[in-house]
Amino acid sequence: MPKPAARAAELRTLIDHHNHRYYVDAAPEISDRDFDRLLDELTQLEAKHPELATPDSPTRRVGGAPVDALTSVRHRQPMYSIENSYNPDMLREWDTSVRKALGKEAVTYVVELKIDGVAMSLSYEHGLLTRGVTRGDGDAGDDVTHNVRTVGGVPLKLRSDKPPALYEVRGEVYLTRAELIRINRERVAAGDKPYENCRNLTAGSIRMLDPQEVARRKLRFFAYALGALDGFAVTSHLASLEAMKAFGFPVNPETKHFPDIDGVIAHCAEWNTKRHDLGYDTDGMVVKVDDFSQRERLGYTSKFPRWARAFKFEAEQAMTKLARVEVQVGRTGKLTPVAHFDPPVRLAGTTVSKASLHNADEMERKDVRVGDTVVVEKAGEIIPQVVRVETAARTGAETKFAWPTACPVCGAATKRDEGSPFYFCTAPRGACGGQLKRQLLQFARRAAMDIEGLGEAVVDELLAADLVETLPDLYRLTKEDLLKARPPKDAKKASGKWADNLLDGIQASKPRGLARVLAGISVPGVADSMADILAQEFLTIDALLAATDEQLLAAEGVGPERAKGIRAFFEADATRNMIADFRELGLTLTEEKRAAAATAAGLPLQGKTVVVTGTLTRYGREEIEDVIRKAGGKPSGSVSKKTDYLLAGEKAGSKLDKAKELGVAVLTEDDFDALIGK
Repeated sequence: MPKPAARAAELRTLIDHHNHRYYVDAAPEISDRDFDRLLDELTQLEAKHPELATPDSPTRRVGGAPVDALTSVRHRQPMYSIENSYNPDMLREWDTSVRKALGKEAVTYVVELKIDGVAMSLSYEHGLLTRGVTRGDGDAGDDVTHNVRTVGGVPLKLRSDKPPALYEVRGEVYLTRAELIRINRERVAAGDKPYENCRNLTAGSIRMLDPQEVARRKLRFFAYALGALDGFAVTSHLASLEAMKAFGFPVNPETKHFPDIDGVIAHCAEWNTKRHDLGYDTDGMVVKVDDFSQRERLGYTSKFPRWARAFKFEAEQAMTKLARVEVQVGRTGKLTPVAHFDPPVRLAGTTVSKASLHNADEMERKDVRVGDTVVVEKAGEIIPQVVRVETAARTGAETKFAWPTACPVCGAATKRDEGSPFYFCTAPRGACGGQLKRQLLQFARRAAMDIEGLGEAVVDELLAADLVETLPDLYRLTKEDLLKARPPKDAKKASGKWADNLLDGIQASKPRGLARVLAGISVPGVADSMADILAQEFLTIDALLAATDEQLLAAEGVGPERAKGIRAFFEADATRNMIADFRELGLTLTEEKRAAAATAAGLPLQGKTVVVTGTLTRYGREEIEDVIRKAGGKPSGSVSKKTDYLLAGEKAGSKLDKAKELGVAVLTEDDFDALIGK
């Protein structure tokens, strides 16, 4: 029987070997269960003999104690973003500029898959992992070392007897689609809403405070570049990739080397289809000049390296039949037509069986008919949409959609508002189950009351059991009620822990404050940003209930029509009864005035209206609106002459066109960060 120290060293060597075979070589030698047995043995051994634990022990991957907060760390070298190309001509133009700058020198390119994850910088000092930092704004990011240690493929120690004094690696943390499916199955079973995609879950996970929770999500890593170095040098990108592999990093095996741009373009076109066979998401290719001395001479613009270019894949399209149109009832009674496809189509790695047709005007504009052959794509590779109808394929059997005269959920009459593209259910608030379902989901979402565990499946169960007829009824639920809605199927679930967790989540939502309540109760014309404005303007629900049109118009962004809708909403008996119930049940219906510093003159966006459009790479939508407000500005949802700035991300659409037409200043993310001094 080996002594504890010898066995611990042997186990660390074995586990490191099998980790490398799994994540780097993609050739595992043992089963997951056998690997877990080795890790469990080492964990127990270190627990019994704490002096045997080392900083690079594989047991560090299971997650340590939570941290109190994330801290910002400045990168030793900037982490630049890469300029995008969207077609072969743009790549050829870039190639021409590269060759012009380098004269008659031969230029070769390395092409890599652009992994759709979160960029990360890892620092190793004398071989040991000392810090993991997100890209952030390129100059500084969040220290997430506690979470990076849990990421599969990130070596805790370099595989070298003589490691460099400093070795900094850049790469992408990502989640496999199979892992997303596993996580979502568990969430749905617990009554939670499933996560939408791998990238968003990765971005949220890597910034969590509790590394044990992150470890359970099984994130992974690909290395693709070097950062700051001390005691190590290479002369080309290919050599740097080989060195990273030798040190123990997983490098994407699909990386290729080409002597000219024609080979690069052909390779990109090939992967536009092949990418869906991968187990993880990609959104393009990255093309880099291989030679480091040439890179140095090419240099950088203020935003991008001149020696690299990203090639973004086009949105994939497919043709199918529009088999039927189903009407969904929204939280305000608005009816939304949803197209169902037969057969379902495969787009961006997922099966698409339906898509919103938005409203009556949109259906008329596209002349969409039941039975049509339609072209479907995923906007931003996330949201499916009908792009057009193939009218040449019509046989005459196609039929125009007839809007229902009665609500498909409650049977109340429907009507189309004058001058509006929308039809509505006319049932009173709370009388239609379809409206109530969407109201509950709107109320429980993260930007509103943030009720953990109240997802769509649980809401369906509550409604089916007739346990909730109004929003305040949520706060009257008991554990007995919840177990009635979802009776335990076996002894293991008899404890009803899920019910306890949901009740805790409901209770925890009570002190959220007036702004969050207003964001959740579906006030006409009041989105999250307007809810915050009203809460800051009136501070109490009583002041808002008593507000006149003139007082409402004094609030920033409130025009005559919006003021009319808000006042009518709060004058309704159903609203006043709901507010009275909330008050009796203990919800906080007041808001603290923000500190003077947050509204004082001199803030970079003081008094400015900012509209955000397109997909941002560094901010989520709620996050960017919060940043705008903290900088003194007002986030808005529509472009007008009163708009000061349009922050445009990728795939910006009609709002960008309107901003240009009105002469509104258009900002990139880099422009925005520079403006606010980030």
